[in-house]
Amino acid sequence: MIRNRLGLIIGLLVLLSGLFTAPEGVSPEAWRVLALGAMMVIWWVSEAVPLPVTALLPVLLLPWLGVMPVSEAARPYSSDIVFLFLGGFLLALAIEKWNLHRRISLQIVRRTGNSANRIVLGFMLATALLSMWISNTAATVMMLPIALSVVELLKSDEEKVGRGTRNFGLALMLGIAYAANIGGMATLIGTPPNVVMAGILEAQHNIVIGFLEWMKIGIPVSVVLLVLTYVLLTEVLYPNRIGRFERGEFAIRDALTSLGTMSKQEKRVLAVFCLTGAMWVSRQWLSDVLGWESLRDSGIAILGGILLFVVPSGDGTRGTLLDWSDTRRLPWGILLLFGGGLSLANALSWVGWVDRVGEVFSGWGAVEWIWITLGLVAISLLLTEVMSNVALISVFVPVVAAIAVGMDVHPTVMAIPVTLAASCAFMLPMSTPPNAIVFASGMVRVHQMVKAGIVLNAVAILVIWLFSNYLVPALFGA
Repeated sequence: MIRNRLGLIIGLLVLLSGLFTAPEGVSPEAWRVLALGAMMVIWWVSEAVPLPVTALLPVLLLPWLGVMPVSEAARPYSSDIVFLFLGGFLLALAIEKWNLHRRISLQIVRRTGNSANRIVLGFMLATALLSMWISNTAATVMMLPIALSVVELLKSDEEKVGRGTRNFGLALMLGIAYAANIGGMATLIGTPPNVVMAGILEAQHNIVIGFLEWMKIGIPVSVVLLVLTYVLLTEVLYPNRIGRFERGEFAIRDALTSLGTMSKQEKRVLAVFCLTGAMWVSRQWLSDVLGWESLRDSGIAILGGILLFVVPSGDGTRGTLLDWSDTRRLPWGILLLFGGGLSLANALSWVGWVDRVGEVFSGWGAVEWIWITLGLVAISLLLTEVMSNVALISVFVPVVAAIAVGMDVHPTVMAIPVTLAASCAFMLPMSTPPNAIVFASGMVRVHQMVKAGIVLNAVAILVIWLFSNYLVPALFGA
């Protein structure tokens, strides 16, 4: 509460300071936008007010400060990137409503084997796969009760009680949380920072990152990070040496049996999901061969969302797969965060701050950008431990892209790794909802998460940096 109040007051004072005379060489409008940006960062970090409320400030203050008309300040809130995520949210809602995600995850866990380490691997794979399409939080919440039941069965086995059980529980809990964060990196709609970054690059640099383009970098990074995380948790940090664990396999099989056969609703949601995914992946082909040049990923997402309100559920009523009452569970606040971040980024470009940052780095050599990218990745990863990753990317990406332009390199070379790093908050319970959820289970202590997080943060920095140095330039012609 004290932090919230203090952040509220400091943020207001910072905004008021922008009303005074600007430094020499800085226009009054640019000075006010900088003050507004600083205020938003302070409020986001301190959570002085709910994060989506802070995201509404540009609509109110940019016109009031004389920076731009309200129509321009509000335009980013209706960006097609916002509608891309809205469509993704609707698909995720339908998957969760009809329990399709639970069936898919249990099938994956059941097929990975019955040794303790393979069970950890199965839970991590299932969580990561879910997190590619639904929220990290929902994926973690769904997997946690199943994982806890497996741990309880292990505790009841007198032959396996001891340090091995504790380490198995730790690896399983941390593996689920970390896999949720890592899985979201794989797709454009997997986690909000990806979409915010894509929106900023399109608005400021006319660079369009499609669903397939993102997967070409997101999936390799996610797969490598997931494998390394699994190995480090089960072999280095918290080895269990338990071996075969048949009772865990029985628990998973029982949970799957309780679901019964696949329902009509699940099959129809799966069909809509597969159609949407196929269109995302083949969008360029549809554009080239069928002449659908105006087709965008956002349009495909909205098509999938609308179909969910049209396709009958097949349960004997006149209902459809989704009805409007289901949308009450939509995370509308995230959509406001997108709009607020894009509006602030637009304002920074409008008053010349983006160009000014680029000029500072103009003339730097071709070698230095590699090391600057490494530093920016590390900064992004460390900052995301203590602040919202959406807020971080909203403020950080315009600056990072400007640095890249100033150094005469493609903006994606720095913006993409910085965005990926913002999803790698492994160290603290409050860093991301998945971390907080597994911490609340009582099976993980702070020092245990910090121990694993420090190692994985270092690994993530190197993996993201190395992949970005080679993959991003190849994919985007940088």
